Amino acid sequence: MAVPKKKTSKSRRNMRRSHLALGKVNVIVDSQTGEYKLPHHVSSVDGTYNNRQVVTKKIETEEEVA
Repeated sequence: MAVPKKKTSKSRRNMRRSHLALGKVNVIVDSQTGEYKLPHHVSSVDGTYNNRQVVTKKIETEEEVA
């Protein structure tokens, strides 16, 4: 069974984990709906990207739900 020869110091351990830190999420306000969204993503509310309609939402009828 492998056992470390020397104790890993707190500094060396923390330097190894430095790339695991969480970063801030860049969120913008959609100009048309006022909702928060990720940049360079389609708006989930109305399906627009760069002020153009790119996704049309399917309207469910009562027959499809039942």
